[in-house]
Order: sequence, then C-alpha cells, then structure tokens
Amino acid sequence: MLEDSYQVSRCQWCRGDELYERYHDQEWGVPVNDVTGLFERLALESMQAGLAWITVLRKREHMRARFFDFDPHRLAECGDSELTEWLNDAGLIRHRGKLQALVQNARLVTEEADFVNLIWRHAPANRPATAIGQVVPSDTHESRAMAKELRRKGYRFVGPTICYAFMQSVGMVNDHALDCWRHSACDEMQRKRRSRQ
Repeated sequence: MLEDSYQVSRCQWCRGDELYERYHDQEWGVPVNDVTGLFERLALESMQAGLAWITVLRKREHMRARFFDFDPHRLAECGDSELTEWLNDAGLIRHRGKLQALVQNARLVTEEADFVNLIWRHAPANRPATAIGQVVPSDTHESRAMAKELRRKGYRFVGPTICYAFMQSVGMVNDHALDCWRHSACDEMQRKRRSRQ
C-alpha cells in the first residue's frame, strides 16, 4: 500500500480499510496467469456469495493455511474428514455447500487440460472503461458464458455474478474508476496480456 495513501485517489468501494486498500492496490485488476492463482480467486469469489468481500479478505490467510495455499491437487484429495474439520473451524467460512464446491471444483481443475485457457478465453476483447459515476455491471455476456460453461463441466458456486467479480479480480476486465490511481497501470497490464493471446 502507498505510504501517502490518504492522498491517493482510489475506487470508492475500498476506501478507509487497510486490508481492502492493500488488495485493491496490489491485486484487484492485475492479470493472473497461473492455475493456482486463478483457482484461489475463483474459490474466494465462490466463498463470498452472500457475504461482504471484507469478510473473505479477513479470512483469506487462514483459508490459505487450511486449504494448502489453494493447491487444487491437494484439495482434490480431501474428503469427509477434512470437511468435518473445516466446518468446525471458526476461521473459515463454514458453509457446507461452499466447502464441498471447493473440493469439487479443485478436482475439476486438476482434470482440465488447460485451466488457464478455459478461463481466459472468456475475457472480452476490449471493454470500454467505466465512466466516473457510472454503475459497474454485476454480470456481462462474457461472465454469463463463463458461468454456463463452468456449470456444464460440473463446477459449483459459479453463477454469472460470481464469474464477473472473478473476472474483475483476475484482470480480465478493468473496473478501476477512471480517476483511480490503479486504472492506467491495470489497463496497460491487461493490454499486454491480450496481445499475447
């Protein structure tokens, strides 16, 4: 996080909380190109369903410790005993369906020939920046297509809204406000990522 953070213009949703600001400044909108990184963000967005994002961020480090740093190969091997332990761990989001989906989705990721391509082929070719004061969509044609394909393959907790939040998180779209200090940097990183496809 920036030392002079009080002078920096940020997206409104993250202002005033150090954890939110650090996530916004260092991760949100930065392209993620590895399997584990993508799986972690998808898992976190799935865990967030119905909760405030700050709740997920506050539990993230504990989730990393309990979920083998979101290694899908390790999680794919988990069964009922791990599920019981997780459901009794107050440091986690104790939702049986979400925890079962975590393991199910991990198994599917390990079976994918190219999980990175599966995800990134849904990135829009070029989406115009959201103007100041304009409402950011909760889902898009691309996130609906991603959700449909993932659900067809058996993934769970991957609706269009979750998929769009995931797309924002992993840099498939740039929803930093135009006056946010991270907008131009993320825009450039995303352009470079698209040029390599």
